[in-house]
Amino acid sequence: MKVAGQAPQEIWVCHLGIVPYARGLAIQEHVRSLRQAGQLPDLLLALEHPPTYTRGRRTGAQDLPYDESFYNAKGIEVHSTDRGGKLTYHGPGQLVGYPIMAIGDVGGYLRTMEHAIVDALAEAGVHARSRRDEGIDYTGVWVQDRKIASIGVHVASGVTTHGFAVNVHNDLEPFSWVLACGLPDVQMTSLARERAGACESLSCFRKRVAHAFCGAHGRRQRLVSPHRLGIDTTNASPRAQRAPMETVSTPAREPIPA
Repeated sequence: MKVAGQAPQEIWVCHLGIVPYARGLAIQEHVRSLRQAGQLPDLLLALEHPPTYTRGRRTGAQDLPYDESFYNAKGIEVHSTDRGGKLTYHGPGQLVGYPIMAIGDVGGYLRTMEHAIVDALAEAGVHARSRRDEGIDYTGVWVQDRKIASIGVHVASGVTTHGFAVNVHNDLEPFSWVLACGLPDVQMTSLARERAGACESLSCFRKRVAHAFCGAHGRRQRLVSPHRLGIDTTNASPRAQRAPMETVSTPAREPIPA
């Protein structure tokens, strides 16, 4: 089913600002159901989360070495998810991308995502790489042997949720309180660390990633508002970073409650 007002060579991109993790899950489920029904095209949600650890499907008990109360005392929530991969951390200053897309080849989709992030980092002055040949535990993007981006997805009825997280200028210390990515010797890094503090804003890097992601899929991006996707932002964080939105002629959907 073709969506009115959407060209097949486009991916819609929506910037959401800072979104609590549970709210982000609800948004993904809402948008995925519309994509599965053919009521929305392929799209990318770009956002940040408050401090949160997320468990992927392959997370082991040893990946959270302290009691959950230890993390809560530090202001970090812990959530289990249905995405692939192991445990990771999200926090302000980290760019999170949730593509909601119809795909066929999961492996090819992961490699395309890695390629897009590598290209965006190169434009920002950081040489990064994929380590796909070293096995599933090394999915993501690396600067030499330091991990800068994590990837984990879920596919239901051919449509993806979850996605990627790129460390831009977020605090890296919370990674040291867990077994990040299930790798005992992993060293996490960020764009700010690799650029010795001369890091561009998250807003600028977000634009690079969106452009590279759409380009890696051979399509162009089209910015749309949260309201266009039926997302209620009346309670959005005041720190939410917005980009100018293109308007479309199709009617807005009823927003899901905040």
